[in-house]
Amino acid sequence: MSDDASPGRAHGQLLLREMLRIRRFEARCSELYQAGKIRGFLHLYDGEEAVSVGVMQALGPEDAVVATYREHGQALARGIPMGPLMAEMYGKQQGCSRGRGGSMHIFDRERHFYGGNAIVGGGLPLAVGIALADRRLRRPALTACFFGEGAVDEGAFHESMNLAALWSLPLLFVCENNLYSMGTPVALAEAETDIARKARCYHMPGEAVDGMDPMAVEAAARRAVAAIRSGSGPFFLECRTYRFRAHSMFDAQLYRDKDEIGRWRQRDPIAGLQQQLRDQQLLGSDDLAGLEAGIERELADAVAFAEAGTLEPVSDLLRFVTLDKVPQ
Repeated sequence: MSDDASPGRAHGQLLLREMLRIRRFEARCSELYQAGKIRGFLHLYDGEEAVSVGVMQALGPEDAVVATYREHGQALARGIPMGPLMAEMYGKQQGCSRGRGGSMHIFDRERHFYGGNAIVGGGLPLAVGIALADRRLRRPALTACFFGEGAVDEGAFHESMNLAALWSLPLLFVCENNLYSMGTPVALAEAETDIARKARCYHMPGEAVDGMDPMAVEAAARRAVAAIRSGSGPFFLECRTYRFRAHSMFDAQLYRDKDEIGRWRQRDPIAGLQQQLRDQQLLGSDDLAGLEAGIERELADAVAFAEAGTLEPVSDLLRFVTLDKVPQ
């Protein structure tokens, strides 16, 4: 955790609160998934909270966010209320996507959160399109696109990087490098494991940052956003992070050992920031207890909201679907 920067009491506690909200929300989702309340797939963000929380501090309400299927952290950090988000996890029509997105396809138009994407690298071309629309319509906005290092192997990544640089688009590429593309170590998938260097191939500024440090991520994101808003074109930010849990709830996690996970847990972004704030006398025991109590109340209300929600009626299943008539 950074020693040379102090976030200030209010801002430091804000960063801590947002990371705690994500961690507790997902822990409850894991319990609800095992109880059969949440179905389908579930990919948890445990350990990576500093990335979304740090980056979101640099974005404005007019900016767009494109995420991956591991997007609960980005959704909460972006400001999607926990109740509608939990209802979406349940598949209820009170969810932020009317229950049609579930865990992997969270969408919120009001907050310019343009969905998680289950296709690896699938969000990158969408982000290019949004950024191009903003530029052509002269909207004062940029697009932040989150993706894992596994997406770097995809052709869509290189096509998107090329067009973003060629057209000088207001686009922030945020690579969440958690070292494993599902179960494949980055060293076995990438000839060049310094992901940030790939930006140079497209004459794009790039920076690698400690993705376990929310203040370092925020500082890097603010530099990147300032450069983009100045009109210099896209920026590439590699956040080097780690997921403490398996790739998904179905993952036996045979590709890494407990010692490795234990070493990374010693760099837990939440524990690290907590300790830093304590050392700087910016967080007391009462402060922490208050934060945790507030999150528990919010979470209990979110679960109650989801439980009380209703499933979409069968008669509405074809709503929003365009059907072409098949010739007889």
